[in-house]
Amino acid sequence: MAPIDRVGTLDRAALERVLARAAQLQVISGDDAGPTDGLTEQQLLEVGREVGLSPMHLRQALAEERTRITVPTEQGLVAHVAGASTASAHRVVPGTPAQILAALNQTMLRDESLAVKRRYADRMTWEPRRDFWAAFRRLAPAAGRMFDLLRAHEVAATVVSIDAARTLVRLDADVSHTRAQRLQGGAAVAAGGVVTGAAIVGFFAVIVQAFVAPALIAAAVPATLGLAAGVAVARTHRHTLERAQLALEQVLDRLEHGEARRSTALDVLGS
Repeated sequence: MAPIDRVGTLDRAALERVLARAAQLQVISGDDAGPTDGLTEQQLLEVGREVGLSPMHLRQALAEERTRITVPTEQGLVAHVAGASTASAHRVVPGTPAQILAALNQTMLRDESLAVKRRYADRMTWEPRRDFWAAFRRLAPAAGRMFDLLRAHEVAATVVSIDAARTLVRLDADVSHTRAQRLQGGAAVAAGGVVTGAAIVGFFAVIVQAFVAPALIAAAVPATLGLAAGVAVARTHRHTLERAQLALEQVLDRLEHGEARRSTALDVLGS
């Protein structure tokens, strides 16, 4: 996942998205209130003023555009059966980008049991801690907390300033590794059912040749059950995806409302 260029001019497609989003935001907010090749932010604001769009809504639309992540649309059997490989959430929260990244880092390290992976000016990434306490939390959650982001291969935060008091935050959790594991497990279960069915056919074909036709019917049962069970195992990834999505939204809730979770005994011991 690579964020688009957040510096310089906007191409025509990005510009059209920004103008459309700014108009949408203005309608949603109840304000009364249209498009070109590459423009700088200042030029875009001037165009927006000319067509009656609020600078505040334009800045938010620009911030959303600059936090867009280029992720190919997932299609095919894998995405249809198991679900997406990435959970994402975004929100406008009070504070500067530096303040938001600092608060996010504290939340990820303390509340989600993650470790810093990379630091950038407007972006940070974390990965699951590999120590004893992270493993213990995963197996024995404290006070009902499931530490769902520990199942992600990587969690990323991108921040873009809207104005002096507000920042747009985008969070992404890569759960592709978990999906691959569930798919492998599902394939193994399905293969077991097919192999069992083939063994039944082989047994009757060699030992009792007169019952080959009934054997085919009997063999279809474990094969069908195996395929169904394999699909069910693969679909369990959807629960992981939903839990990761909820965890990201909860992190944004705490940022938006300035709430900090009180540390538990396990947090103190594991810090």
